[in-house]
Amino acid sequence: MSQRKIIHIDADCFFAAVEMRDNPKLRDIPLAIGGAANSRGVISTANYVAREYGVRSAMSSAQAVRQCPHLTIIPGNMQKYRDVSQKMRQIFSEYTSIIEPLSLDEAYLDVTDISLCRGSATLMAEEIRQKIEASTGITVSAGIAANKFLAKVASDWNKPNGLFVVVPSNQAEFVKTIPIKRIWGIGKVGQEKLNKLGVVTCGDLQQLDFTILSQQFGRFAHRLSQLALGIDEREVQVNRIRKSFSIEHTYEKDLASTEACLMQVPKLMEELRRRMENKKSTLNPSKFYVKVKFDNFQQTTVEKAYQKGQEYTFFIMLMKEAISRQNRPVRLLGLGYRLTSNDSMQLSLPLE
Repeated sequence: MSQRKIIHIDADCFFAAVEMRDNPKLRDIPLAIGGAANSRGVISTANYVAREYGVRSAMSSAQAVRQCPHLTIIPGNMQKYRDVSQKMRQIFSEYTSIIEPLSLDEAYLDVTDISLCRGSATLMAEEIRQKIEASTGITVSAGIAANKFLAKVASDWNKPNGLFVVVPSNQAEFVKTIPIKRIWGIGKVGQEKLNKLGVVTCGDLQQLDFTILSQQFGRFAHRLSQLALGIDEREVQVNRIRKSFSIEHTYEKDLASTEACLMQVPKLMEELRRRMENKKSTLNPSKFYVKVKFDNFQQTTVEKAYQKGQEYTFFIMLMKEAISRQNRPVRLLGLGYRLTSNDSMQLSLPLE
C-alpha cells in the first residue's frame, strides 16, 4: 500500500481575514467578528493583533473588550464568507476528489494517489495556498502528514500563512513534542488532569502507565494512547456523518425563571425544524437533548431516548430537569437531537 498523504488546509483567522481584505483600515488594528459587547455577543474569530491581547473565539464579546479595550467588533457577513469558502473548495477539487470539509475554512485532502506536482503533497499544498491567496485575497496554512491527526497539528505549527511537513522518517520524534492540548477531545479539564500527572506533551503521555490513564479517562484512554504515538487510522471522509442536529440562542437579558425558559421551547423547535428542512436532513434521531447555560457561564446538557411524536413533551421535560440543576437565571438555551444514520425515514418535527 502507498504511504498515505494527507493535507490539512486551514484559513488564517478566516472571517477577520475576509473583512481585512475588503477594508484595509482594519488590517493593523485589533479586530474581531461577533456580537456586540453590550448585547450578550460572542466572538466568532479574531485577527492576530487582537489575539495578542488574549481575544479568542467563543469568548464573550464583553470579556474580549475587557481584554482589549480598543477592540473593533463587527457583525460579519456569512454569505460573503460562504462565497470565499466555495472558491477554496473549487481549488481543492483541482487536486483530489477525496475532500473532507470540517468547516467553511478548513478541510482534509487525501492526495495519496495523485500524480500532480510529481506526486509531491508538499508541492500540491504550496500550489493550493498560492491559488487561494490569488483568487480570494486571504491566506491559508497547510499541514502535510501521513494521517489526519498529524496533518491538522502541522497546519497550526507555522501559522499564519505557513506550511509544515511531518516527514515520515521524523514522525516519531515530532510526535513527542506535540503539546497535549493539540489532541482532539482533550479539553481544559482533561489537560488539567494530565498536567497533574506530569503530562504536558505527547512524549510525556507515551511514558504514562496505561492503567493510570484508564482510571482518569475510561474508554477514551486507548484513543489517547494511540494519538500520543501518532497513530490515527481514520480515512478522509467525503461524506461526513452528522452526529447531531441542534439550535441554540443566547438571550440579551437573562431568563429569570423556569416558566420564562419553557416559553422559548416552541420558538426553538420551530427554528430547529426550519433549519433541518433547509439542510434536507434524512438522518434519524436517537435521543432528544437540551443544553442550558446559566448566568455564571456554567452549562449542563440533558438527554433522553427519542420517541416519535413526543418532541414538545420531552423537550419541556428535559428543559425542566436541566434548569433544576442550578435554579439560576439562564443566558442560553439549546435543543436538538443525537442522530443515527438511516436514510429510510425523514425526520419530522411536529409542534404539539
